[in-house]
Order: sequence, then structure tokens, then C-alpha cells
Amino acid sequence: MSLMSFIKKQFIDILQWTEDGDGVLAWRYPMQDNEIQYGGSLTVRESQMAIFVNEGKIADVFGPGIYKLTTQTLPVLTYLKNWDKLFESPFKSDVYFFSTRQQIDQRWGTSEPVTIRDKDFGAVRLRAFGNFAYRIADAKRFHTEISGTRERYTTQDLDGQLRGLMLQNISDAVAQNGVPFLDLAANQVRFAQALQTAAAASFERIGLTLESVTLQSVSLPEELQKILDQKIGMGMIGQNMGQFMQYQTAQAIPTLAEGVSHGGGLAGNAMGLGAGLALGQTMVQQLGAGLAQPQVSPAPAASAAAPVVQSVDEIMALLEKLGELKAKGILTDEEFSAKKADLLKKLG
Repeated sequence: MSLMSFIKKQFIDILQWTEDGDGVLAWRYPMQDNEIQYGGSLTVRESQMAIFVNEGKIADVFGPGIYKLTTQTLPVLTYLKNWDKLFESPFKSDVYFFSTRQQIDQRWGTSEPVTIRDKDFGAVRLRAFGNFAYRIADAKRFHTEISGTRERYTTQDLDGQLRGLMLQNISDAVAQNGVPFLDLAANQVRFAQALQTAAAASFERIGLTLESVTLQSVSLPEELQKILDQKIGMGMIGQNMGQFMQYQTAQAIPTLAEGVSHGGGLAGNAMGLGAGLALGQTMVQQLGAGLAQPQVSPAPAASAAAPVVQSVDEIMALLEKLGELKAKGILTDEEFSAKKADLLKKLG
């Protein structure tokens, strides 16, 4: 090297990193043609680590603190550069800084439903979403396995890989958790802890520590959710068929009244309601007959032939006429409602 070239070189006395941007995990100090002054200062702040790489080999790793760069603080460089012979001159090495603070609010989620085995439903395809936080724990391993010689490595560069690590462990988390799907919503913390445990080893292999995992929501695909809703509904119906039919009848009455008031589609509405009521009565009677205790012998045939209350069709016809009278203004809303209530009592 010529004397002029040597004079033009800049010797670095202080190496430090102030983390001027969010989401930066690794940053290479801009050496260019500069060399580090022997006896220079290395400042590593809290929540940082630094490594020296010389001729492609990691010379040393530094935690938080201020270091004077001599043969005492860089013993590996002593061997590489023969500093044991007191060859005190500037040296050229690459210096990488790493942020070891927590990287919070990292998102994970299932882009497609994940199939798991459930205690209640067998195979279930579920969706899950949440957050996680991690930090660099082993800068040397992270440099070797992930960031390498890049000038800057960010959380965005690593995002896809970490999402994949989270998702591939969901099935294991469900198995370890042991909570059925229907109870997951009430045990989100437990499920998140199981997912953290399942994914921790994958993070450690690339120099990271998985600090926390949260579960924000867990759900089924829409078509499976409908089936689950139907199953839940059938379970509710099985507990009290009579109450269910009464509820269905009450829900149908406003629709019938609306058809009457507009004078259109009454026959269809009446037939639909009448058929529904008749079917409901039949089901309730059959269910009641199966559950009832043995009764006394039936009344004589003569009493069975006695007149009974009006049929469903007759009551529907009366309701239709009442609706017409109401539509013409002959009956008030209060009168119509009172008459309708009397007729509906006969259906019971």
C-alpha cells in the first residue's frame, strides 16, 4: 500500500449503533474502506449485542457495555493477526450489531383452515389468529443461520418464516392442550401457552426466544359453523320439544298478520301456518305419549264422538275473514288482536 493510500484511510475510533429504525434485527457497521483503530471503542447498548467477523470467521461476541478493542478484548483476533507479537496496527473486520429487545405485536394466523383431531367432532378444520413476541437470544447462531452478511435484516424479512413455524405447531398445541374445540374460546390462554411450548424449539434453532403467544380468535369455516349451529339447535330442541314448537308458532303469527293486513298471499300463509301447527301438535303429542305415565282406560266411544273444538282449517278461515274486516276498517287493531288471541287459544 502506498503512503498516500494509507493517509487517505479513515481509522474508526468509536463503533456504535443507535437503532434509528423500528423492526431492524441485524445491522452491519458501514466499514467501506475504513479500518478500526487499535484501541478504539466499541459501545454496545442495553438490548443489543455485537459480533466481530474477520476473514469470514466470527472473532467474538459482545453483550452490553463499552469495550476497548485490544488484544485483551479480542483474543481470537490476536491469533488471527499475530497480535501476540505486539503488532499494534489498524485492522479490517466486519462488525454486526443485533437488537435483542422484544419484537412485539407480530401477527400469526391461518390463511387456510388447519385440520386437527377433536375429542367431540373428530376431524375439524379450524381457523385461528393471534399475536406473538420474540427476541434474539443467540446472536452468533442468528448471524450464521439467518441474517448472514446482509447489510440490514428486519422483522419483515423474517415474518413469513416465523408465521410458518407458528402454524406448523398448531396441531401439536391442540393435542397437548387437550381442550375440545367447543371449549377453546373459554381456554384461550391455555391454548396459547400450549402453542408457545410447541413452537419454542423451532425458534431456538435459529437463535430466537419465543417470549409470548396470544390467541385472539378461533373459529370454524362457514360451512362447518352452520353444521355446528344445527347440531347445537337439535340438542336444544331435544330438551323441550313443546317449548320449541310454541316458540315457532309465536314467530309465525306476525308473518300471518302481515299477510292478512296486506290482503295478499293469505291462503298460502294460512296453509303453511296450519300445516306447521298441525305437525307441531302431532310431534308434541307423540313425544308426550312416549314420556307420559300409563293412563286409565279411555272414555266410552260415545263420548269420543262428542263435538270437538273447531279444526285448524276453520280457525284459519275465521282469521282470514277477520283480516279482511280489519283491512276494510270494520275492525280496529285492538279488536282484531283480541279476536285473534281467542282463536289461537283454541289451537292449544
